[in-house]
Amino acid sequence: AVLRVETKQHPVTLAFPDTFVSAPNEWYAWEENLSSNPNITILCSIDNSSFPLGTGPKPHEIWHSGYYPVVWTNKNYHMVYFNMGHNDMNYDIDDRQLSSTFSSPTQNQMLINALKWVGNKKKSSGKEEALYKVNGHQTSA
Repeated sequence: AVLRVETKQHPVTLAFPDTFVSAPNEWYAWEENLSSNPNITILCSIDNSSFPLGTGPKPHEIWHSGYYPVVWTNKNYHMVYFNMGHNDMNYDIDDRQLSSTFSSPTQNQMLINALKWVGNKKKSSGKEEALYKVNGHQTSA
């Protein structure tokens, strides 16, 4: 799928292009609209150019339109959620792996950035402060 970077100022997606191609994944939809939660910051979503998206075989497993956030943070926690990482597998025939979770260099960099961001929180003078250097850019969050 093509992913749209929605928040370019966050250390996880800093200096990323507007869109990039992810590795094939088994995507998940949410009943609640995540963007209506003020504590959630959407970092990436499925870009409209990806539709139709899905392999079926059930018709409801193929998305034709909609808003699907796939990477986000929650302001109440120092965390990043990734809705990706499930290889495309052929379970019906021989459990053969048809794709690799790590086939997208930009997606791989986003995972590295997220690990750096989550792991770099430090305390100073009694209050939490976070400074990050991601993709050569100094930032705080």
